[in-house]
Amino acid sequence: MSGPEQVRITPEEADVRLDRWLRRRHPHVPQGLVERLCRKGEIRVDGGRVRPATRLEAGQTVRLPPIPEPRDTPAAAAPQPAVSEADAAMIRACVIWRDEDVLALNKPPGLAVQGGSGQRRHVDGLAEALRFGAEEKPRLVHRLDRDTSGVLLMARSARAAAGLTRAFRDRTARKTYWAVVAGLPSPRAGTIRYGLVKAPGHGTGGEGEKMLCIAPADIARTEGAKRATTDYRVIEAAAQRASWVALRPVTGRTHQLRAHMAAIGHPVVGDGKYGTNAQENTGTGWGAQLGGGVSRKLHLHARSLDLIHPRTGALLSLTAPLPEHMARTWALFGWLPEDAPADPFGEAA
Repeated sequence: MSGPEQVRITPEEADVRLDRWLRRRHPHVPQGLVERLCRKGEIRVDGGRVRPATRLEAGQTVRLPPIPEPRDTPAAAAPQPAVSEADAAMIRACVIWRDEDVLALNKPPGLAVQGGSGQRRHVDGLAEALRFGAEEKPRLVHRLDRDTSGVLLMARSARAAAGLTRAFRDRTARKTYWAVVAGLPSPRAGTIRYGLVKAPGHGTGGEGEKMLCIAPADIARTEGAKRATTDYRVIEAAAQRASWVALRPVTGRTHQLRAHMAAIGHPVVGDGKYGTNAQENTGTGWGAQLGGGVSRKLHLHARSLDLIHPRTGALLSLTAPLPEHMARTWALFGWLPEDAPADPFGEAA
């Protein structure tokens, strides 16, 4: 057991959640212990009680009680498995940007970002292979759904993580997704403002859990509902059969883009959760599959991300090529990625 600590927060550690800050100092400490120490008041900031999600500020003093040594914690009994050579090569091949602060991947579809129920292979677990000589592995600053591909950002230092996290929280990071949706939305450009509320799943582990859309007028009186806004614009269409759309999430709710497009009657192709007959669409009720040689995989791709670099202050613009199954769909319909406007939501678009 280590002795009590009084730790002063440096500028590089500022704007980081308390639980994440603590686990960087003591990686073996499980989240449950952090929550218990906060609940009992054994962890304090400037003498006051705090929650695990409290964000730390430069100059604050964190009081830590004696922390169990690794051999005393259950987590220490299960060492992290080494990353195989094949997985290391795979995840390194996904890198589309790397400097001393920021690392960006073109995440392949089907690869989870973090571990969870039944998820043994995920980006966070493979991050050890992405050190590239750094003292610590890169850390996630946002997430993508397992079946969504595209730009995924990671921070290579605590200071970069704080800056990047702030950019996502303050919505200064500009994300653009590409998708293929069933049918042709009308109008061809617009904004979706349905609220979202989580509906429970059908299994003991929450399997089948999904987000339900709530009319804007009903959000305030629906328990658990949160406001959500998505901008969309049709770039190309294959008659009335399918459309290539650009999507921009103004808010960042779980499954927001998929639920919103299904709610207006044009689900994302390959979306078995929101595009099936079980989804009560307000439009034509298209299914998730188009057939005719179009892949059954989800056609949703985080195409680009623009944000201010956390150290240099320069604009960082990242673009991820389409995954193989979506590239085949583009070829099938005769769509060319280079024909898309640089900013589908710009004034000149």
